[in-house]
Amino acid sequence: MLGYFGPAGTFTHQALRRITTEEALPFATVPRALDAVRDGEVTAALVPIENSVEGGVTATLDNLASGRPLVIAQEVIMPVSFVLAVRPGTALGDVRRVLTHPHAHAQTRAWVAGHLPGALVTEGGSTASAAQEVADPESRHDAAICAAVAAELYGLEAAASDIADNTDAVTRFVLVRLPGETPAPTGADKTTLVAYMHADRSGALLEILEQFAMRGVNLTRIESRPTKKAYGEYCFSIDAEGHVGEPRMRGTLKGLHRVCREVTFLGSYPRADGVRPKIARGFTAADYDAAEHWMDDLLGRPHRA
Repeated sequence: MLGYFGPAGTFTHQALRRITTEEALPFATVPRALDAVRDGEVTAALVPIENSVEGGVTATLDNLASGRPLVIAQEVIMPVSFVLAVRPGTALGDVRRVLTHPHAHAQTRAWVAGHLPGALVTEGGSTASAAQEVADPESRHDAAICAAVAAELYGLEAAASDIADNTDAVTRFVLVRLPGETPAPTGADKTTLVAYMHADRSGALLEILEQFAMRGVNLTRIESRPTKKAYGEYCFSIDAEGHVGEPRMRGTLKGLHRVCREVTFLGSYPRADGVRPKIARGFTAADYDAAEHWMDDLLGRPHRA
């Protein structure tokens, strides 16, 4: 059975429905969903990892960087659209207290400021739980910023629709499981990892980035996160184009292992958008094979398969 960051009606729940119709268990927090995978309660869990407006979801990034190892098996990218959900009979002008998730608040802040200038916005665990709370007639909150499906699920009405400040915003979700056999390359893959510097010094980040640049590997995301072990100590959460089964990515990971205190491999998996990287001359698998054959000839040994 799969798990997801719930409850029912969250954007994560909608994203899960894009990859399966099977029954799944909701969990109240991202750490709880990921720990359920570690404990064998579910075989895998879908959680949000990145938003095009707010960037990385820190609860996911930090939990994947620590604790028992997990890997990403799949990603889902989904547009997000918000409504201002109210109890039936509540007018827009009656809204004084709004409840929502921090990322939803960040993506609707300008709309709220323009249409509800006097409203107090409180941030909670999820957009769906916000809708569930507002549905209670005794709730002190007048409205929830959530998905339309959550409003419908909990019997609310949309006082306003499509209230996101950026209508092109998308959220990326990842299906996380225990480590196992890595799926074969598809030609349109990502690799996610966390790199830890030996020490905070001039050029330490450059040394990490050079491992990618010198092998023609493009980064799609890099974020610094505190290690939570000492003040001023950071690690780098990275997404890169390519698969660990490809020579250029294997070489990159080996290089990182040499220059970093620690490297946490979080999986190689197919890209949701199916985009294939543009690999420059000198970095293709054929180029690596040709170089290996040339070296074999120089050393007078048979070519390796």
